[in-house]
Amino acid sequence: MKRPRFGESNLSALIGAIVGSVGGLFAVGLVPAIHTRDVAQFVATPVVSFVGWIIGGIVGWITGGQIGPRFETRLGERKANLLGGILGGLIPILSIAAWSWHMTVGR
Repeated sequence: MKRPRFGESNLSALIGAIVGSVGGLFAVGLVPAIHTRDVAQFVATPVVSFVGWIIGGIVGWITGGQIGPRFETRLGERKANLLGGILGGLIPILSIAAWSWHMTVGR
């Protein structure tokens, strides 16, 4: 098992940053849009969506870069980087969506 350094740049970190940042941008407005059945809620909070974009990108980069290389011995380099990046990007997306759910519906 290859242990990458913290914040090391690799393909899975890049994929994690892309998935996490794009997903974090839309995860903030997704729950209110579904809950109110109003598409305009996607862009109702641009500052919070921007913060979700930054947090999703940073967390996706770090977690994707750590997860991907650990699967290389079992899956091969290409598949491991793809899987690690997607999983690393989903972690901030699901966290931001859960926070948004709590702020919207959990009141």
